[in-house]
Amino acid sequence: MKVIVSEKISDKGIEYLKKYAEVDIKAGIPREELLNIIKDYDALIVRSATKVDRELIEKGEKLKVIGRAGTGVDNIDVEAATQKGILVVNAPTGNTIAAAELTIGLMLAIARNIPQAYHAVLNGDFRRSKFEGVELNGKTVGIIGLGRIGSLVASRLAAFNMKVVAYDPYMPDERFEKSGAKRVNLDELLEQSDFITIHLPLTSETRKMIGEKEFKKMKKGVRIVNAARGGLIDEQALYNAIKEGIVAAAGLDVLEVEPKFNIEKQDYHNPLLELPNVVYVPHLGASTYEAQENVSIVIAEEVADVLNGNLYGNIVNLPAIKSDEFLRFKPYMKLAEILGSFYYHMNDIPIKSVEVIYRGEIAKSNTEIITLYALKGLLKNVLEREDISIVNAKLRAKEMGIEVGEEKIEGTEHYSSLVIIKVTNTSGKWVKFAGTTYGEEIRVLEYMGHKVNFEPTEYMLFIKNKDVPGVIGQIGNVLGNFEINISSMQVSPDKTDKTAFMIISTDKEIPEEAVKSLSKLGSIIRAKAVKGLI
Repeated sequence: MKVIVSEKISDKGIEYLKKYAEVDIKAGIPREELLNIIKDYDALIVRSATKVDRELIEKGEKLKVIGRAGTGVDNIDVEAATQKGILVVNAPTGNTIAAAELTIGLMLAIARNIPQAYHAVLNGDFRRSKFEGVELNGKTVGIIGLGRIGSLVASRLAAFNMKVVAYDPYMPDERFEKSGAKRVNLDELLEQSDFITIHLPLTSETRKMIGEKEFKKMKKGVRIVNAARGGLIDEQALYNAIKEGIVAAAGLDVLEVEPKFNIEKQDYHNPLLELPNVVYVPHLGASTYEAQENVSIVIAEEVADVLNGNLYGNIVNLPAIKSDEFLRFKPYMKLAEILGSFYYHMNDIPIKSVEVIYRGEIAKSNTEIITLYALKGLLKNVLEREDISIVNAKLRAKEMGIEVGEEKIEGTEHYSSLVIIKVTNTSGKWVKFAGTTYGEEIRVLEYMGHKVNFEPTEYMLFIKNKDVPGVIGQIGNVLGNFEINISSMQVSPDKTDKTAFMIISTDKEIPEEAVKSLSKLGSIIRAKAVKGLI
């Protein structure tokens, strides 16, 4: 496995990665060079400067994971990565404290005019009357977004004797109570707050969510801090609100279009920076020694986990799953993928819909990731030239017009948990595959209506045949001619149409020539050799 790191991260993160992969450090690599060499790497780690767009992702022929050493992933085309089946991971916890503390630092700076006063002193102007500010004590602060960082800001500002109100429709009441914040709607927050600070990701829903209409609802003299993402505030509307006196001051760590952060002088212009009551710092939210070390270690662990097949943690484009859940679900993930792969062994008719049915204990869990494995297994046999993974399997199914559903039934007989894949083809006919697990052991219990009980092995042969005497001997002779030994065999007859279904495990791979020889037998309706089920 090869990992390329295109921006500087802590040495501790690099050392951790080197335990699991070959690591090339290319901090500040020119884009053209990165485009030329990305095809050789299994993983890419970036911070905020590298633009991981569709062009770069398409050239990453071997890429399995893109790691963002930080929180925001707006410099990564997550949709393009998802379509290509590439996981995107980030390190949202590594810089949480640093970002929260910078938020409070900016709030104090714009409340007491600290940067302006310092700049005046450097120029010999000591007139303190020019820099009269306001206290935080007794003021109302409105926090938009009560996630990890917003919660920390809330609890710390409570210590300043501030009244804390917050808006976040996605967080439970317990989060507000724990943070000491009163839940309000957005309009109430805008109307009540003396200070407003924003802690949200940048999405289509949140882009420019604070604009001209919102500024008109605010108290005159409000002070605003944004240390989250550029683009959350409409910058032209903020400029106008400051000029009109609605906003007394703004503290910004981010801008919609940011300067380059690795050169000393540059030609950069933003009207907000011309205003004396705007304090801007160059995206310092994660710029502490502790945060840099933390995010580097976290992202190194995340990338190494993915490369080792562990799909829990901070994965941006997969349903969230905890490490203990992952370990518990892992046999079911493999089972679902195997069951999904069975349909096209014996069927050619395109699929109209697939339903994944969970029965027993497993039905009490969030099974979304297991369903993704079922879809991966289902589609990998018909989209062999494409990179099918659990990341893009659902998207591919949708593109193929396949309806995907889940059903959960908590009761079941005989087994503690059961996974059933029901596939309906475009002719309206359906077949089922079912299985269970015993610890790490996988057992298949139903195959296209046939009651079976077998453990998938490395080399298998699935045969549908006429239920007539001598078939088993004929199959044994053909395999013997190719020096293939049968390890196990199950036969399930279907008396309704006088056919049988045969499942055979062998000690070595079954070549295509052997399958062709079997297919020439008059008793064989269809034969399919499969390898790599386990």
